[in-house]
Amino acid sequence: MRLHFQLAWGLVILVTFLTHASGQQSSPLTLQQAVTIALEKNPQRKAALAETRASAADVQTARSFLMPHLSFSELATRGNDPVYVFGSELRQQRFTTADFALNKLNTPSPFGNFATRFGGTWNLFDSFASWHGITRARKLNEAAVHQLDRTDQEIVFRVVGSYYGVLLAAKRLDVAEQSEKTAESILKQSQDRFDSGLVVESDLLTARVRMAERRQEIIREKGNLKVAEAQLNTAMGVSVDSPVLASEALFERSPAIPDLEQLEKQALENRPDMKRIALEEAAQHQSVAIAKSSFGPQVNAFAGWELDNPTFVAGGGGNNWLGGIEVKLDIFDGGSRRAELSRQHALEERATAMKQAASDAVRLEVRRAYYQADSSRQQVEVARAAIAQAQESLRINQDRYNSGLTTITDLLGIEEAARRSQSDYWEAVYNLHISYASLELARGTLTPQSSVVMP
Repeated sequence: MRLHFQLAWGLVILVTFLTHASGQQSSPLTLQQAVTIALEKNPQRKAALAETRASAADVQTARSFLMPHLSFSELATRGNDPVYVFGSELRQQRFTTADFALNKLNTPSPFGNFATRFGGTWNLFDSFASWHGITRARKLNEAAVHQLDRTDQEIVFRVVGSYYGVLLAAKRLDVAEQSEKTAESILKQSQDRFDSGLVVESDLLTARVRMAERRQEIIREKGNLKVAEAQLNTAMGVSVDSPVLASEALFERSPAIPDLEQLEKQALENRPDMKRIALEEAAQHQSVAIAKSSFGPQVNAFAGWELDNPTFVAGGGGNNWLGGIEVKLDIFDGGSRRAELSRQHALEERATAMKQAASDAVRLEVRRAYYQADSSRQQVEVARAAIAQAQESLRINQDRYNSGLTTITDLLGIEEAARRSQSDYWEAVYNLHISYASLELARGTLTPQSSVVMP
């Protein structure tokens, strides 16, 4: 009875899980939800996040050079080396007058020693190299954080592009299905006119060929839709086999766009990658300072305590300690420090040049995105007007074909123009959305709360 209950309960849990999983698979996906999923699961973001943790650990490593370093060791030795035996007996405080016998000094018996040691060193002064190292590590950590922000923006852009790519593929499939219906209507017209003896068989065959072309387009657009869905899944960081049901539809939008000068100023101030480059340049300044510090003196403190016993457990030995301060100044090293300083100066010049190059690239990127957005907006207006004209032309020419006033070739040409006008319109709407997203990315304001993500 108990076994039956457990089996029944397990079946209920399984059915509930499958139902819940099925509900999740068929639930509509908004653009904002897609972005949220991507910022949680995209592997590139995980890699960038790991980079920030690594740079934070580098800061702790740099700070450790300011702290004293302590060590512990346990050493067990045995041998008959005269110097070793003589020193070990002294450390164990067991040396006697009899140990001065020449035979015992020259050929001692094997002797064992267990040394317990505690030691410590502390860098008191290194010409501020450690402090410069901490500052450099902090700058690089901040740079990694800004790089994470830029990675987030790039991931959002890819998700936006992939999401609208799915919507565009769905619209293209709709256009192909509508074109199939139009081709079917033309085929029926040709069949009726052929049966009535008003047209030759070539008209009917031409209409059938167009019908076959439209069916091939549907097959092709279905495949393109599957590819677009896989691209969206990849951008989100989920399995490419995950079903996608976009809850939104492709639509026109015309948000306000600031003037070009203001956009360039915002980009140079707000873009995380520009902040990262500036911090990397500042970190390189610290690398130069570290190289300069190597020419200065170093002051180190050291201390140690040692316990020496003839056995590991019983004891019976002695202990000693030693401490001191060392002042060190490298006088000549073959020119390696001067070469390293020259290298760091060269890297500093390179960082400055790269910062200028990045500024120029950002300005160019903003201008490209700005003019693309303006061009896409105008293309949508033209394409919208062309749709109405093409549909009206198709209707008129279908009537003319029924009346025998035009040929099947002219009618199919008009039908192709009507199909292309719809396809061009949705392509223009898609490009409009992507151009706005590119503009937000170029000026460094593309976030999950951006108007591109939450229209």
